[in-house]
Amino acid sequence: MYWEQKGRANTAATVDLALKRAKELGIKQVVVASNSGYTAEQFLDRGVEVICVTHHIGFMSPGEDEMPPQVRQKLAERGARLLTTTHLLAGVDRAVRNKFGGLYPAEIIAQSLRMLGQGVKVCVEIAGMALDAGLIPYGQEVVAVAGSATGADTAVVIVPAHSNQFFDTKVKEIICKPREI
Repeated sequence: MYWEQKGRANTAATVDLALKRAKELGIKQVVVASNSGYTAEQFLDRGVEVICVTHHIGFMSPGEDEMPPQVRQKLAERGARLLTTTHLLAGVDRAVRNKFGGLYPAEIIAQSLRMLGQGVKVCVEIAGMALDAGLIPYGQEVVAVAGSATGADTAVVIVPAHSNQFFDTKVKEIICKPREI
């Protein structure tokens, strides 16, 4: 499915398509990019294990967590597993670029993945982060869901690899994404 526009307006349909495909393939884990908790909440109580990956603390401003503690607690109480950590395709490379300029390997990879859309890049990134954290099983397909800004507009079936084997990642299917990237 290709959305004509990117963004939050596609969230409900993206969630439905992701869940439908997960069920068809017998996939039990859905890795969801969600900073406010809104998108992750859409997957709760829908028959899948939800792994919610947020921006790292300080992403927007030093020391700031974009997800309020009460939202974290609510998601956890309803069974979501939350991961807040350094982004796979940012981290130290971005710090070097911000300080000294230039372009570094992780950012080249991120820009290359963005040719397929911001959501596809984020899906690859969060699936690897969840695998590195031990929140999803190694070597198995999961559904990853992300968006272009807020909400969700992209879903993929992916077998992520650990960050030290990143290029072994396999995007098996693009379930949906915006045509506008």
